[in-house]
Amino acid sequence: MKYDLWQRLFTRFLQTFHLKRFFERHRSFKEMHQSSYAKEIGQALSQQLKANAQMEMSQLLEKLHTEQDGLTEAHAYQQQQTHGLNEVAQEKPLTWWQHVWYCYRNPFNVLLSLLALVAFLTDDFTGGLIITIMVSLSTLLRYWQESKSNKAAESLKAMVTNTAMVLRHNVNTQDQILIKQRYGVEVKQLKSIQFEIPIQYLVPGDIILLSAGDMIPADCRILTAKDLFVSQAAMTGESMPVEKYAAAHTSDINSPLELDNLLFMGTNVVSGTARAVVMSTGIQTYFGALAHRVTATDYAVTSFQLGVNKVSWLLIRFMLVMAPIVLFIKDRKSVV
Repeated sequence: MKYDLWQRLFTRFLQTFHLKRFFERHRSFKEMHQSSYAKEIGQALSQQLKANAQMEMSQLLEKLHTEQDGLTEAHAYQQQQTHGLNEVAQEKPLTWWQHVWYCYRNPFNVLLSLLALVAFLTDDFTGGLIITIMVSLSTLLRYWQESKSNKAAESLKAMVTNTAMVLRHNVNTQDQILIKQRYGVEVKQLKSIQFEIPIQYLVPGDIILLSAGDMIPADCRILTAKDLFVSQAAMTGESMPVEKYAAAHTSDINSPLELDNLLFMGTNVVSGTARAVVMSTGIQTYFGALAHRVTATDYAVTSFQLGVNKVSWLLIRFMLVMAPIVLFIKDRKSVV
């Protein structure tokens, strides 16, 4: 009972001063899917995926305003203006002053800052100056190292591009120019063609071709499949690939991830080939909805930072206990 009371008081203290993030364990993507966190995505998305899986193919194509041989380039461009790029939510980079503050704000630096303040108030300028220099160097060193790491990560990310094989029909001379401007692809053939484009330009209604090694670029419904096996480990935690079909073989399911005629962004093709229609892109996908919830939360604290915070709070507790004792003993001695 006493422990619960202290726990509630401490939790209220952390919430009041916005320090709760330092004491939370970061959830992995797999944990969020397997826990009730995934259920918070909403029943609407699950119901929509189930309805699309059970819908007749002709009805689904009509709903997406597409055909078996794909969209026209003009229609694809119009869809992109409506739905945006096929990108999931990402953490926004911090401004330099936010990054500096993020590097400074940990209990250990706060403790040292308080000690420096006490040193200055007690006319110990040398001690206060030394502590201030230590805190400044620690903060700036962390800021410099993290800035270098972030720039290197962004450079590596820019070097990696993912593409998808997409179908287009009724391609004319004007479409050829537009395709070259948008995707950097020079198309020589007219009418029905297939070519690779960056996955961020995919839109609902696009017809894509998949083969072994391809990453699923969006939530899709399979049109045709031959010996198609897909790894869904990133979404479900299953180590073994699952076979996918053009027709649904299961009707009584609890999760849309169990539907065997749907493909989900974030999974990849292990073997086989398929033709699929894109149903949803970006944050409208199952993966995108989870990613959006992740990036909406605060920045994750690493295990090392959690360890430093625990040591810092331990020192603070010792200080709160020992300081009154020392002052009390000193006062008693002065009286004697």
